Amino acid sequence: MRKLRNKELNRLSVEEFKASAKTPIIALLDNVRSLNNVGSVFRTSDALCLEEIYLCGITPTPPHNDIHKTALGAEDSMTWSYHENTLTAVIALQKQGYKVYCVEQAEGSTSLIDFKPAINEKIALVFGNEVKGVQQTVIDSSDGCIEIPQFGTKHSLNISVSAGIVLWEATKQMRGMV
Repeated sequence: MRKLRNKELNRLSVEEFKASAKTPIIALLDNVRSLNNVGSVFRTSDALCLEEIYLCGITPTPPHNDIHKTALGAEDSMTWSYHENTLTAVIALQKQGYKVYCVEQAEGSTSLIDFKPAINEKIALVFGNEVKGVQQTVIDSSDGCIEIPQFGTKHSLNISVSAGIVLWEATKQMRGMV
């Protein structure tokens, strides 16, 4: 095996990326405080060719050097928008036909193993604050919760890790890669 060089990866230019078909997933960040976590979600969302990122509440927005440090330019390729109130953003997405799922440990949550979005179904996945998680009012208004199975003494993952796991699994399902 030989590691591929950057020029062999067939990367899209920013213009080609913006014109390409997107996976109909919106990553919604509910009061995420870490600039590095935000940048990581930008980078993951670009890699998976997601539709958009919603930055809500206290979640920082580009441009910022610490977002850029982990996004590596994905803040320029990804479509994003800022929303002062997460609940208002969730309700607006539902009115546009999106199913909204919070990534949270909650009563009646669906294991990520059992989460099966339909191909091309429009979904928004909500990732919460590093300490408090997703707001209860947002959970109450969502279409459901998705939980990542965990087996150790720590039953929480960093938001950027959770986003990587859940966004990849949803993308895989929705692109028919199962």
